[in-house]
This record gives sequence, C-alpha cells and structure tokens, in this order.
Amino acid sequence: MSTRRRTRSRWPARRRTPGSPGPWPACRSAEVTPREGDPGRRRRTAVATTDGSPGAAPGRRGFLPARAGPVTVTPVVRTGLFLTALVTLLVLTVRSDGYYSDPAGLFCWYAVCWLLFAAAVWSLRRVSARHTAALVLLGGIAVAATGLTAAPRTSTDMFRYAWDGRVQAAGISPYDHAPRDAALVPLRDGWLFPSGTACTGPDTTRVPGPAGQVRCTRINRPGVPTIYPPVAEGYFLLVHSVSPDGSRHKPLQMGGALVSVGTTVALLLVLRRRGDVRWAAYWAWCPAVPVEAVNNAHVDVLGALLAVVALGVVVRHRARGGALLGAAVATKLLPVVVVPGALSGVRRARDAAAVLVPAAVVTALVYLPYALVSRGSVLGYLSGYAAEEGYDDTSSAKNRFALLRLVLPDDWALPVLAVILVSVVAWVVRRGDPARPWSGALLVTGTVFLLLTPGYSWYALLLVALVALDGRWEWLTVALAGAAKYVLAPAFDDGYAVGTTAYAIAAGAVLAGWAVRRSAPGRSREQAPHHGEVRESGADRPTEPTRPNG
Repeated sequence: MSTRRRTRSRWPARRRTPGSPGPWPACRSAEVTPREGDPGRRRRTAVATTDGSPGAAPGRRGFLPARAGPVTVTPVVRTGLFLTALVTLLVLTVRSDGYYSDPAGLFCWYAVCWLLFAAAVWSLRRVSARHTAALVLLGGIAVAATGLTAAPRTSTDMFRYAWDGRVQAAGISPYDHAPRDAALVPLRDGWLFPSGTACTGPDTTRVPGPAGQVRCTRINRPGVPTIYPPVAEGYFLLVHSVSPDGSRHKPLQMGGALVSVGTTVALLLVLRRRGDVRWAAYWAWCPAVPVEAVNNAHVDVLGALLAVVALGVVVRHRARGGALLGAAVATKLLPVVVVPGALSGVRRARDAAAVLVPAAVVTALVYLPYALVSRGSVLGYLSGYAAEEGYDDTSSAKNRFALLRLVLPDDWALPVLAVILVSVVAWVVRRGDPARPWSGALLVTGTVFLLLTPGYSWYALLLVALVALDGRWEWLTVALAGAAKYVLAPAFDDGYAVGTTAYAIAAGAVLAGWAVRRSAPGRSREQAPHHGEVRESGADRPTEPTRPNG
C-alpha cells in the first residue's frame, strides 16, 4: 500500500465549453472578433453547427437567437450595378432607329442614359482608390463596346470617311473630286452607292446613274470635295488599308472604340499625377462617347485624344506638347481652341513660341503632301461649310449664336462674340495655371460652345475630354445641350427655340457650378474631397512646380 499522498493542482481544471474539443463534436465556435472602437474587449458571436445550420449567440443563461445584420452593398458592387444598367440601356438606345421616325422618343432614351451615367459617377466617389482605375477602364471598355451593336444611326459622316480612304488608296486626292464626279464612278460599290429601293431612305441623296436606273449615295454633300484635314485623311486611309473586303462600317467603328479607350488610358495616366483618377469616368462612361465616337465613328475622337495627350505633355515639355497640339488641329481644326490653355501663365514670348512654333510646323508638314498632289485647295469645302452653317454671317446664321441673338440684335452678335472670346483668352494666358493647362482649355472651349451654340453633338467630344481632365462636371451640360439640339430640333417647327432653350439651361448650370465653387474658396477640388471619398494616393501629395522644357 502506497503512502504517497495525492496533491491537488494549484491550477483548476479547464472547463469544457461547446466551442472546445470534447464531447460536443457537432459544434464549433464562430470566430471571436473585437468590438469596433474597443479592441480590448471580445464580442460574443453566434455558434454555427457543422451541418451548416445557423446556431445561436451565447447569452448569460443558455443560448439566445442570433440577430441577422443588415445586408450592405459595397461601393464597387453598387457602381457595377449602375454601369450594368447603363450598358444595357445604351445597347437599346444605339439599336433604336428613331432619329427620323421618333426623335422625341430617341432623346428620352438618351436622357435616361445620361441619368444612369450621373448615378454611376456619383457612386464611384465611394470606391477606394486601389479599385478606381480598373473600374473606370473596364467600365469604359464595356460602354464603348455598346456602340458596335448597330450601324450608324444618327449621322452619315462615316460614309464620307470610308469614301475618302478608298479614294486615297486609288492614288487620288480627296480634295480634288466630289463623290458624285464621273471620274470616280469605277470606285463606287453597292454599299456607298446603292440603287433601287435602297434609295428611298431619308439618309440618301440621288446621284446620276445609268439610263433607266435609280442611283443614290449614303455620303452627305456628294457634290463637294472633302472638308477634313490631313491627319484625319491619313486615319481614313489607314483604316481602309487594314479593312477586309465587305467589312463596311465595322472597321471605322472599331477604330473609334480603340481611340476612345485609348483616350481613357491617357486620362488615367495624366490624372494619376495631377488630379483625381475618378474624373476619367466623365469621359469613359459618358453616353456621348459610344454614340458619337463609336457608333457614328466621328473622327473628332482622334482630335480629342491628341489634345488630351498634348495638354498632359506640355506641362513638362512645351515643344513636344506644341507638336501634338499641331497634330490635333490638323485632325479636325476645332482643337485650336485648346491652344490658349497650353499657354496658361506664359509671361515671355520665348515660352509662347516654344509651343506655337512646333504646332505650326507640324500642321504645315502634314498638309504638305496633300498640297503637292492636289490640284485644288487642300482646305476643301471648309469655306463653303462655314457659309452654309452661318458662322460668317449672322443674318443667315440659322441656329448659331443663339444665346447672343436672344438678347442682342443679330448684327451685334459677331462683334460681341469677338470681345468676349478675346477677353477670356487673355485671362487664361495671363492668369491660368501652367501646371493645369486643361483648366484654361476647358474655359475657352466651353465659352466657344456657349457663344456659337453648334448644332452637331459630336463636336462636344473634345469638351467631354477636357471635363475629364479638369473635373468641373457642370460643363457636361453643354454637351447634353448639343445632343438635345441635334436630335430634337428636326422634330419641332421651331428648332431654333429648342437649341436656344437647351443651351440656356446649360449656361445656367455652368454659372451655378461656378457660383458654388466661388462661395467655398477654402474647398478646392484638389484639397477637399467629399465625405467618404478616398483620394488617389498620389493626389494628396503636394507637387513641386516644374518648369516646362522648351
């Protein structure tokens, strides 16, 4: 018999609980997480059974039923849902052939797309910075792709692009011959020059054909030579060269989609250093991009891309930026309004020359080959177009200068326009920020649009790109006004009133946005993000002023 006494451990035995290994093999404890705001305390959590059924939260006496928390939607998911709705509605809008039959209904579809676009951009404000760039780019690709789902619906300019590419491939200058000239008959085909019942549509024009045969063309203004500058003509030739036979409108639409996405990439690269990458969504998700840049394949998108890259480069390298500006101007002429922005804050003539001289040289060089091979003027139908649209005479201005003519006599419109525009340009050059040349470019471009009130909605692609660079979203209303005027004016007896009203509302929105920003001088776009907004990591770091290289 052992005399050894049994001693009691100084530590009490550990009590088994339902969550610990032991005689409860059917249960496991859920993870215990600290309470928000009190990392030192533990929060009681529900117990889940191994068969997947919900358990109960441990209480002081037994187990109490667990309370289900609210279902939350992350900002990325919410923004994705808005984008999905936008893409779906854009497909329906692009495929809607109501420009001639139901313009009011078509604009209603378009307006809803703009509302979804606004909702998606607003939701993007809550998305974290690490997800923003990818979401903007992927969403931009999806939005641009919607323009590929149908043939051009609201414009026939693309048919001129295809024709000019074909004419150049045959070794003929597009500035010498109009599409209906008999010398170009061998270049015609059944797509651009249909016959028979295909000539009954409102978007065709009769042209001379063989005796007893009805012949027409889809090219607008077939009796005049081309109006497009040489960089645009080179783009048309390039697209024609890589297009397979019978591809018709698809290559130009795909080219427009690629350039649109390329513009989004350029915006993201510029805004990573000098802005907020969220602003790129103003371009990437804007309904004007798939409709005008992709579906209608307007070459204005190429000018917008070159202008964005030029403004991003001119901050550090004036000569390179000036050369790119020259290429942009030689694409569609309209980007010339961006030049004052590139001269923001310039004090010396030498610095201004560092931008203007390369721009002029590049423009001259790209015009030179066409000038050498063309018998006529390389300006083509430019002067005739200006007279046709009423830009040179307010007495025949149709819907031009609508806001000025609303309050002034017609004869005063041009002089007042010149005074206002010169004043704005002078202010931008003298007081503009050289580190943000796109701010001055947006002010000048937007002012030009409000003064001229153009009737073609695709002109605003340049304005949309500048809004994406600068972030002043209120200027997007000017682009929407142009779309309203273009789509709705033919549906009303007084189309002038439609355009005037649309641009007046846009001008009011711009002034309201300016007043709001003016009333809060301590909160700039770069320094004061909205509540819950996560800034791009590089946007909050102060940047040292850099002097552009000549």
